[in-house]
Parts: sequence; structure tokens; C-alpha cells
Amino acid sequence: MKRFFFPLLLFLPLVLFAQDENLKNYDYVYDNNIRSVRFHVAGLVLTYPIIDLNSGAQLALSFDDLGEDVKDYLYTVVHCNADWTPSNLMISEYIDGFSEETIDKYNYSFKTMMEFTHYEVALPNEDMRFKKSGNYLLKVYDNEDEKTLVITRRFMVVEPIMQVIPRVVRPAMVSKSKTHQEIDFKITHQGFEVRNPRVEITAAVLQNGRWDNAITSLHPIFTRTEEQSFDYQNKIVFPAGKEFRQIDLRSLEKNPGTVKSVERYGDTYDVTLFKDKKRINQTYLEWKDINGNFLIETFDENDPDLESDYAKVFFTLSSPTEYYDADVYIFGGLSDWQVKPEFKMVYNPAINSYVAKVLLKQGFYNYLYVVVPQETQQLDFEETEGDWYEAENEYTILIYYRPFGARYDRILAAYTFDSRQ
Repeated sequence: MKRFFFPLLLFLPLVLFAQDENLKNYDYVYDNNIRSVRFHVAGLVLTYPIIDLNSGAQLALSFDDLGEDVKDYLYTVVHCNADWTPSNLMISEYIDGFSEETIDKYNYSFKTMMEFTHYEVALPNEDMRFKKSGNYLLKVYDNEDEKTLVITRRFMVVEPIMQVIPRVVRPAMVSKSKTHQEIDFKITHQGFEVRNPRVEITAAVLQNGRWDNAITSLHPIFTRTEEQSFDYQNKIVFPAGKEFRQIDLRSLEKNPGTVKSVERYGDTYDVTLFKDKKRINQTYLEWKDINGNFLIETFDENDPDLESDYAKVFFTLSSPTEYYDADVYIFGGLSDWQVKPEFKMVYNPAINSYVAKVLLKQGFYNYLYVVVPQETQQLDFEETEGDWYEAENEYTILIYYRPFGARYDRILAAYTFDSRQ
């Protein structure tokens, strides 16, 4: 029997990864009562979930549960390869401490129309510390009757050994020069030997923290002893988009510029936004946005986590005709960068517009409208938003390293920069 024990241990992470019903290996919420999930570097609410190994930095997870009772929530993490499949590492190889822990920090909402329980946890912590760099998937379970998955979140732990030197250039293809942004970059690794760079090094490039349109599995095309170049032509290219639309819900007592009206009905608020127009043929306008992200904040009370209320927010997008064989969604960090049923709009011919009602917590939100053909399911922003090369975006470059014979992908650099940097 002993001769089979070691191989089974190697495959144990894959077994644990597969045992969760309907598991998504990306940011996802599995319970409709779970709202306002935030995951970022502790103290820096607009950052992506990326920290250096053994740096003392922590990631902060927070969320609300609209259910009536306090839940017994557990969390664990799974180490993943560069392609987000589970790595062959045993839990004891990448975790120092307990492999599973309880979220024991929670508080009840205070002075809000809609009651909820707010949960928080920071990691690594004294119970769970990371021993390896790489991709990780955070999993949160409801442990009441049966262990049920409720949240998954991706995050990255980095060994800052290599340096990334990026630049944003006009796309090589003339047809994309006014609508797209192309990224070139090189990495340096002084004093760190890489024997076979084109095999051992891969990179991923993200726009505004999104994984749904990330460009991955990139290998250096020019190599030197301590420098690798990723100077591709027409490969690391992203639609530039335009600045994100904005909603300011930080006050339900005074109507900010994006809010047409706020009404109170029984135990809830109804917020109506001004009607939006399509921007495909509009002149590009520059304003400061938060690159599709959102903040939980209130001007009406003192504690944004516990005293920010929830409201039903009514969106309207003017459209002279309905899209046949295609659906329209509200899209952004507020939807986990996914097309979700609760963000789907319906066409109202009486007002020649798409409309939707979305439950949101008080805060400041960025969003876009996207058209999704039913046949291809490919996201199309051109119809509703358009693209402009000068639009400001954030890009993140991740550098993975796996030498010959290694069992997992290390992350040796992570660099986030502004397209106007």
C-alpha cells in the first residue's frame, strides 16, 4: 500500500479542487444573499489582491450577508498553476498553520433600512501563512448544515526577484491605432539565472484587474543573459474603451449628479438614475474614474461598512430599437466582471430604452453597458461604449517562472501601471 501513498498525495489538491459542486476557479458568488464582496490589499481599497511573500502585507476580504442569521463561515486557499488549475503541491507545502479557519469577525448593520451582517477576515494571519509564491484561489464556505461554497476569489503572492519595465504604444495595426492600446515590456533579473527563458518564463497581462480578457501564456521573444523582451507585434493589444460611467450613491438624503431621484418605500430605497445614452459616436471626454472598481462609502453616517444602506437602483439605457438575438448587461467590478442574470436589462418599447433594477450598497461605482450576442456570448462594448486610444486604463503584468523539474509556477514579479505613465 505504501507505494501508492505518495502519488495519491500529489493528486490530493486536484481532488479537493474538484469536490466542490459548481466550483468556478475565478471570482464568483454562489449565494444570492452574499453582497458587496471586496478583496484588496488591507488599507488600500482600490488595489488588486496581490502581495509580496513574507512582506507583512495582508489581503482584506469583506462581504455582507442579507440572511437573517449569523453564519459559520470557513475559508481555505488552494495553490494554483499559472493557468489556474490546482498545482501539485500538498497543502502543507504552501500553507504554514491551519488549512481551514473560521471567519470570526462580524458585526450587525446599524441604523439601516435593510438589515445585514458584515463579515471580515485578513490573510495571511497567525493561523494561516503562505509559504510559496504563485496563484491562489480563496474559497469561503457556509458551514451550517452542509459545507456549501459561497465565495471564490483569486489572488497572487509574489517573490519580487525580477523587475518589469513596460510601455504603452500605438498598436502596430493601423486599423487599431485609434481604438486600442498595445503593451510592450521587458523584464530584468540581475543575479538570477534563467537557463531556458522561452520555456521557463511566462507572463500574463491584465487590463483593470480583469481576468476575463487577460492575455496569458506569453513567452519572451528576445532573450539576453539577464533581460527578457516581450516586444510582440499585434498580440498584447486591448480595446481601450472609454472612461467608465459613474454612480455616486454615497448619500441617500441628497441627490448627487448621477441620481435623478431617491424615494423611500416601506423598508427600502428606490434610486432612479438619469437616463444613459450610447457613446459609440460621442466625442471622447476625459474624467477621473476608478477603472471599473467600486467603493463602499456613505456621507449620511459614520461607519461605511455597517451604516451604509442598500438601495434598489434603476438603470436606463436609451436605445431606439431592441437588439434581437443579443442581450444587454450592466458590467464592471460591481458584477465581478461577468455577465450575471441580476445585471441583465430588458427592453421597454414604451420609452425606447433598456432598463434594469439592481440592489447596491451605498458607495461609488463604475460601470459599462455591454451587448452579448446569444450565439457567440462574446462581449461587445463597441455598440454601447466605443473605444478611444487616449482612454486611461490600468495594466498589471505578472511574471511566472517554472524551471525544469519544478512542480509549481512561482510569481517573480507583479507590476501595475497606468496607461499614461
